[in-house]
Amino acid sequence: MDLWGEGICRVWLSTRDTVVRVRPDRLQPVGQQGLATPARVVYAAAAARIADSLAHDTLLAPIESTVIPLPHQIHALSRAMAGDRVRYLLADEVGLGKTIEAGLIMRELKLRGLVRRTLVVVPKGLVAQWVAEMRTHFDEDFHPLTPGEFVSYRRLDPDENLWRRYDQVVCPLDSVKPVDARRGWSRTDVAARNRERFDDLLAAGWDLIIVDESHRLGGSTDQVARFRLGEGLAEASPYLLLLSATPHQGKTDAFHRLVSLLDRTAFPDPSFISRERVQPYVIRTEKRRAIDVAGEPLFQPRHTRLLPVTWDERHAPQRALYEAVTEYVREGYDRARREKRQHIGFLMLLMQRLVTSSTRAIRSALERRLEVLQTPPAQLSLDTDLSADEWSDMDGQEQVDAVLGAAVSALRSERAEVEALLDAARACEATGPDTKAETLLDLVYLPGVRAHRLRELDREERAWRDTLDRRARVQPELTPILIVRIHGGAP
Repeated sequence: MDLWGEGICRVWLSTRDTVVRVRPDRLQPVGQQGLATPARVVYAAAAARIADSLAHDTLLAPIESTVIPLPHQIHALSRAMAGDRVRYLLADEVGLGKTIEAGLIMRELKLRGLVRRTLVVVPKGLVAQWVAEMRTHFDEDFHPLTPGEFVSYRRLDPDENLWRRYDQVVCPLDSVKPVDARRGWSRTDVAARNRERFDDLLAAGWDLIIVDESHRLGGSTDQVARFRLGEGLAEASPYLLLLSATPHQGKTDAFHRLVSLLDRTAFPDPSFISRERVQPYVIRTEKRRAIDVAGEPLFQPRHTRLLPVTWDERHAPQRALYEAVTEYVREGYDRARREKRQHIGFLMLLMQRLVTSSTRAIRSALERRLEVLQTPPAQLSLDTDLSADEWSDMDGQEQVDAVLGAAVSALRSERAEVEALLDAARACEATGPDTKAETLLDLVYLPGVRAHRLRELDREERAWRDTLDRRARVQPELTPILIVRIHGGAP
């Protein structure tokens, strides 16, 4: 149309449902804009749909990922993305998929263009699991960066910050925490180690940091290495996700140190810890409230009761082993306490726990202990290489591994005692199943007990896996029951 001698075009804007008037010189043929190919049209349409979804706060990650999220996982994602501040403690109970929730949040942030570089810090045993789950469920490639790779990279480029080499990294928690001293190390060695693994890590420029089993960052004091690592990570990224099924553990001070990583100003000291103040920072679902996509309970109700286990005549070797280990523990613990040898005392308590678990578990621990006692005296140390702070900073299972694997010097006549106990444990195994395993099977086969599969959950305590191995072979002729081992290190 002409208007006062000038050509005017009328253009309908479909998104606004309106018509505007523009001069012809402001318009351009579609072909000249590079939109003529079908692929370009599909690309432009997809981009427009994404932009429209973001404008209406639509969540994209559940649609884009290969995993079908459960309702509580959608809730966690929705709540995390409700504001600009994405710094939360994901505290669902064990088995509810905190890894999936963290992956959904990461993908959502990436799709919105808010995150490019992501660091995941996890216990050593979970590194491969995280890499696999991110690849399987979200098609995301994460590189596992472990201390063993540092030397190789240093040979290629001594001055490069290794943490900038990859945009998505998974690393073991204890390999990057700062250290103050190490036996046999000079100050220069310690400084170089901290610079490479701690300082460079924090300076690498992360957009999102995820810490699994984050309750370990709380530490026993604000001076322990893991809490100092947590402080550094909290300041190294605008977005932070802390994952833990047991964030409190009955220790208010440690819990305060943990949540203070999310917002230091909101929790300046432990007196500020209350349900009302903590709630905005914690996303938690309990098993009893979890439902599936059909609205049905995700887990069956759990009923707990104490079952007595008795010994009869055929269990005499097991009873004798239990009493012998108990006596060994009592004498060893008293001697360790008199000599102020903390780690030997802990080892004694560990032995008592194992003998009440299963014959196989105590036999395995005794074999490991005997291996240490057979080491030439010149190679034994009076203690582990851990400082008091590092020892208190470890969880129970890590202390178990440290004590059983360390060259802790023997108590007087301990080798002979361990050899005798080991012979007794092997003799017990040869007599047949443990009495606890028999009691369990009797319960499962009671009339009216509807059990087609027996599952044992052992998420963290790897020392008890020997017990699971034993029970999986306890009575192979009872084929109707499939015994499945489930633990955090399972592939």
